[in-house]
Amino acid sequence: MEQALDAVVLNPSGQPAATVIWLHGLGADGHDFEPIVPELRLPGSHRIRFIFPNAPRRPVTINAGLVMPAWYDVKYPDLRRDEDEEGIRDSTKIVESIIAHEIALGTPASRILLAGFSQGGAIALHCGLRHPQTLAGILALSTYLPLPNRVQSEAHDANKGTPIFMVHGVADAVVPHHQGWQSYTFLKGLGYPIAWRDYPMQHSVCPAEIADISAWLQERFSDQQGSE
Repeated sequence: MEQALDAVVLNPSGQPAATVIWLHGLGADGHDFEPIVPELRLPGSHRIRFIFPNAPRRPVTINAGLVMPAWYDVKYPDLRRDEDEEGIRDSTKIVESIIAHEIALGTPASRILLAGFSQGGAIALHCGLRHPQTLAGILALSTYLPLPNRVQSEAHDANKGTPIFMVHGVADAVVPHHQGWQSYTFLKGLGYPIAWRDYPMQHSVCPAEIADISAWLQERFSDQQGSE
């Protein structure tokens, strides 16, 4: 493990053949999803580099203005109300800089996948739909699509066919299940190749979900294997 790009980075054995940029949720940090990597049991031949960025620290209105790691401010329990567009776009720039860094190191955009939980998943969706180069996929856990009214005018055709996988807990009280489902149906209606799974859990991750994520990631990178 190494610390770089203000992120926790897990490198494969040998030269990376792909990169997963995985964004944590509100109040967490880059270590939050680090333990999930061995649980995914991905083949070593995929040679995936995992990057878990740390969100900037900022006051969060819904949490009494406490300063904490947050990709953007949340002002109301209704996540659609008065969205922090500036924060969302600023955090998208952070992700774009990491993508550019990985491309400079030799990993093409088509082998870079964006993933995120809760706030991190919202940024993954926002950034992935707008990125001007085709990505390997977008994985969105327990989250929703921010600024939906801007998607049709801002989304880039490069990722119109990029696979998206949304997963959600049916008992989620933080990002209600219906908000995730609405985002899924909205993107499906726009023609995106999007899949959906939900699980009997709250705002968390469960073993069945991890297994489904593993299978989906292996589909995305199955043609990217190389010699060890």
